[in-house]
Amino acid sequence: MGGLDELLDRQDGVLSVRQALWFLSRSALRARVRSGRWQRAHRNVLVAHNGALTERQRLWVASLAAGPDEPAPIAGLTALIAHGLRGFEAPTVWVVLPTNRDHRAPPAGVTVRQTTTLLPRDIHPVARPPRTRAPRSLVDAAAWARTDLEARGIVAACYQQRLVRHDDVLDALARAPRARRRRLTAATARDAAGGATSVGELDLLAAIRRAGLPEPKLQLRRRDAGGKVRYLDGYYPEYGLHLEVDGAHHDDPLQAWADMDRQNALWQRGERVLRFPAWMVRDRPDVVVARIRDALRAAGWPG
Repeated sequence: MGGLDELLDRQDGVLSVRQALWFLSRSALRARVRSGRWQRAHRNVLVAHNGALTERQRLWVASLAAGPDEPAPIAGLTALIAHGLRGFEAPTVWVVLPTNRDHRAPPAGVTVRQTTTLLPRDIHPVARPPRTRAPRSLVDAAAWARTDLEARGIVAACYQQRLVRHDDVLDALARAPRARRRRLTAATARDAAGGATSVGELDLLAAIRRAGLPEPKLQLRRRDAGGKVRYLDGYYPEYGLHLEVDGAHHDDPLQAWADMDRQNALWQRGERVLRFPAWMVRDRPDVVVARIRDALRAAGWPG
């Protein structure tokens, strides 16, 4: 039974019927399921206990259910979350397969996508269950997102959380010339690599560019009077003008006070601060741009 135990350990207690038959007869396999020692998570996938499944076991079930001969790689947003992406929940478990590979009907809550561009280099070499590398996962997650806004948010978060390198994302995009939202993903990745690490900052940068205003430095690292390192959403050092985009987390009382305290310190140094809620940047960019233009001119911008 050593081989079976090793397989169960390697796959978190989940195995396909085909794998189980390497070690057990059909009658012995049926006996384990009928006795309740094991459970059938899918017609072709078994779990070697009768309790609730862990998140990793859910991923193994999806991987083994989709691949008839070997585990299929987890992909897209599901893979990014497995890589450590925070702040998102996948509406389904995404699995990817080459178009020339047969696959079975997946269980509920699992979506199988097939592609002609999946290469061995796209698969993480040691992750279990198998999953696509973060750059390929980003490209797929953006393509499969429910909206453009969600796609942009995923790309920005991957950069902000240091899950990807820009060169690797560009390489993954180059190998997926027909990917959905490819241009949007490339543009968002370019801005995220330049420092825009939230959808609000991306919207702000886009509005500034459309208006023909000078572009601020993004996510500039500064140390405040108390020695704490802070990152500025946008900053014009030559005009002493700060731009801040406030997301929902700024409504927290402690965060709100930290924002006020920092703004007070900046005013004491003679610098200007403009703050906008993220919804205003998105829905009324004309108002936002007008305020920035006026502030720049007041600070000496000749435009």
